[in-house]
Amino acid sequence: MEKLVVIGLGLIGGSLAIDLKKRNGYEVFGIDANPAHIKKSLELGVIDSEIDFSQLSDASIVIIAVPVDAIPQVAIQVLDLISKDTLVFDVGSVKNEICKMVSNHPNRKNYVAAHPLAGTEFSGPEAAILNLFDEKVNILCEVDKTDWKILDKAFSIFKKLNMRIKMMSPEEHDRHIAYVSHLSHVSSFMLGKTVLGIEKNEQHIFDMASTGFASTVRLAKSSANTWAPIFLQNKENIICSLDEYIKNLIEFKEMIVTDNDEALKEIMNNTNYIKTVLNGIE
Repeated sequence: MEKLVVIGLGLIGGSLAIDLKKRNGYEVFGIDANPAHIKKSLELGVIDSEIDFSQLSDASIVIIAVPVDAIPQVAIQVLDLISKDTLVFDVGSVKNEICKMVSNHPNRKNYVAAHPLAGTEFSGPEAAILNLFDEKVNILCEVDKTDWKILDKAFSIFKKLNMRIKMMSPEEHDRHIAYVSHLSHVSSFMLGKTVLGIEKNEQHIFDMASTGFASTVRLAKSSANTWAPIFLQNKENIICSLDEYIKNLIEFKEMIVTDNDEALKEIMNNTNYIKTVLNGIE
């Protein structure tokens, strides 16, 4: 039985563990700096056993699912310890920094920079669910730097997870993901903060929150320990997207201040085109 090691037993790492255990029969071993995560993962059957870094030499696959600011250091540590046939991939949502850090490592050929576009607003081992990755996009960066046999193993795993593969450079990935994912989280956090700051009666928020508010603010339930490092690691692209977002908010506010009915309708009608874009990728 092949040995699968998951480092970081949160939503993504845990979901990969239970999915690959079910679909491919791996024996799954876990590493996590939080003892409570190990305990809960064992209780829930997310992993079969706990190990430490000294036991990676016979691993067939190592998945790095720690916060993005820790990925470079962990990746170097893992690449130092693996065998020549081990596949190592991370699942972080910022790729440029990690790709730079491992670029000159002797075992760079064993590494795949991956970002599965899947998740929920929940965190920890108890958030792990089956089928999280079905029909989701998985972005891979710099695949030309990975040994073809290792890459073939990675493709086999992603196929078992029913994921769709897309290739990008790390720079392109980080730029696009800042617009369509990271900005959404910033917006959701700040919408939640704004409502909590203005509306002091929590019962009113609960009673009056429509499905629109609930869906828009859903991402504000996400883990700060996960997202603060993402915002800082991809800060240049996020700041760029925030500048544009803030400009649009100011313009929208001005239309309301000046009772500009026509301009409001025009901007909203034009933005309705997002329905066509999203329908085209479903």
